[in-house]
Amino acid sequence: MKRLSIIFVSIILIQCTVVAQGQSRPNVLFIVCDDLNDSVEGMGGHPQAKTPNLSKLAAEGIRFTNAHSAAPVCGPSRASLWTGVYPHHSGLYGHSQGQNKWHNNPTLKHAKPFFEHFADNGYRIYGAGKLFHENHNTEPLFNRSDGLGTFGNGSEYGPFAYSGNDSMVMSKAKRAHPDVPEQFGITGFNSFASIDNVPEFLPDEKKGIDGYKGWVLIKGRKPFRYNTEQDRDPLPDELTADFGIKALQQDHDEPFLITLGIVRPHAPWHAPQSHFDKFPLDEIKKPPYLENDLDDCADGLAQRYGKFRFEALKNSYEGDEGWRRWMQAYLACVSFADAQIGRVLDALEQSKYAENTIVVVTSDHGFHMGEKDQIFKMTVWEESTRVPLIIRMPDGRNKGKESNHPAGLIDLYPTLVDLCGLNEDTYREGGKLLDGHSLRPFLNDPENGSWNGPEVALSVIVAGIPVEKDVPAKVEDQHFTVRSRDWRYILTRAGDEELYDHRTDPNEWRNLAGNPEFSDVKATLKQSLLSLTGRAK
Repeated sequence: MKRLSIIFVSIILIQCTVVAQGQSRPNVLFIVCDDLNDSVEGMGGHPQAKTPNLSKLAAEGIRFTNAHSAAPVCGPSRASLWTGVYPHHSGLYGHSQGQNKWHNNPTLKHAKPFFEHFADNGYRIYGAGKLFHENHNTEPLFNRSDGLGTFGNGSEYGPFAYSGNDSMVMSKAKRAHPDVPEQFGITGFNSFASIDNVPEFLPDEKKGIDGYKGWVLIKGRKPFRYNTEQDRDPLPDELTADFGIKALQQDHDEPFLITLGIVRPHAPWHAPQSHFDKFPLDEIKKPPYLENDLDDCADGLAQRYGKFRFEALKNSYEGDEGWRRWMQAYLACVSFADAQIGRVLDALEQSKYAENTIVVVTSDHGFHMGEKDQIFKMTVWEESTRVPLIIRMPDGRNKGKESNHPAGLIDLYPTLVDLCGLNEDTYREGGKLLDGHSLRPFLNDPENGSWNGPEVALSVIVAGIPVEKDVPAKVEDQHFTVRSRDWRYILTRAGDEELYDHRTDPNEWRNLAGNPEFSDVKATLKQSLLSLTGRAK
C-alpha cells in the first residue's frame, strides 16, 4: 500500500511538473498583414503614414529594419513563411497561384506548417483571417481531431463594388468603384474609395449590367450593409481582430498560439472615411521618385503589371492627382490595419497573458507606391521585398531598439521554435529541416548579435516561364536578389545584374553593376546568392 502511495504521489508530481512547464512556456500572438510596405511610422517609408499602434509596439519591442520577404507575392511568401522552406527548395514561386497550392507541392506537403507544429507540441492554436494565400487548406490545420485548434473567419478582400450581375461575382471579375477611372479600374481589385462613398451602378443592357447600389462581400455572395460608419456591418479585418480579442479573453490551461491575418492594405483599397480623413488629398506627398528610373534596370524587371497600373493612374488625371488619390487610399488602409492591430494589442494588455506572450507583427511582402514606376508588389527592388517586422518579448528585453542585420520571413518559424522550446521535428517523412535561422541573437543584442545564418536576405520573383500544375518550377528560371546591410544585388534569369549601395542610394536610383569600382562587392554578393540557391560552382 505504501508503495502504491509513493507511485501515486510520483504521478501527481510528474503531472504538476508538466502542467507547470506548459504554463511557463510563452504564448505567441502572431499578426501578419497583406501588402504592408514600410509606410509605418519610424521605418523611413511614406512620411505621412499614421500607425500609432505599431509605433507603440516598436517602442516596447525590437524592430528589424532590414527584414525581407522570401518571395514578394502572396502565395509563395506565405507558403515559405508558414512551412519554413525557401521557394527555391520547393519550386513554388507563385505561378498560377490559384491552381498551384502549397499542400499539393511535392516538397511542402511533407512540411509541417507552423500552426500544426505548435499544436503537436502542446499549444492550443487559434487562427483567423488570411493566413495561406486564399487560405488554401488552412482550416484543416486548425480543425484537428484532438480539439486543440480553432479557426475563425477566413480571408475576404471586400467589400467590393458590384454591378448587379451574379456572374461577375462568381467569376470574381468584380467591378471597381464607379469613381475610379476605367483605365485603372479594370477589375475590382484596382478599386479605391472610402466605404462611405457607396457605389451605384445603373442598369446597362449593352454591358450586361443589372444595376446595383451598395457593397458586397464575395465570400458567401452577400451584401455588406452600410448606412453610416457607426451603423454598418463589421469589415472582414474587424472580424479577424474580434476573433483574436475573444481568444485572449478566454481562460487557457495550455500555452496558446494566435495567428491573425489582416488583409488590409491589400486591394481593393476600401476603408472607413475616418481613415481617409487623416490624409487630406491636397496634402499628400509623393514618395521619392526619379524620372526615367528604369533606364538602367534590367529589361526583364521593368515591364511588369505594376508599371501598367502606374501609367494608367497618370493618364487618367491631370498632373499627379491620380497618384495622390491612390496613395491616400493606401495610407487610409494602412491606418485601418493599424487600428485593428491596436485593438488586439489592447486586449492582450488587459488580459492575464500580457507578461508571458511573444508578439510578432509583420507583412507578407512590401508594395511599391510609384517608385520604379510601379504600383504593385512582385519585383526584386527594396519597396517590394522589404517588410516591417517587430518582435516584442515578454521580458521587455532591448525594448525600443533596432536591428539592421538582414533578416527574412523565412527566419520566423525557427525563431519561435527556439523561443518556445519546441522540438525540431518540423517535417513529415520525406520532408526537410527549416531553411531559416533563429533571430534570438538579435533579440538579445540587436546591434551586434552573432548568428550562424547568412549575411544577406534572399528574395525571388517569377520570371514568367510557364510550369505545369503542381510541378516545381526551375530555380534558374526565376529572378533573385540578396540584400546585405548596405547593398542590394539582383541576378535575373537572363543573367542581367543590378547593384545598389544603400549607404548612398537608399532609393536604388543608380545601378552600379557595370561599374568596375564595385566588381569585388558584386562578386561577393553574387556568390552569396548562388550559394544560398544551391547554384555555386
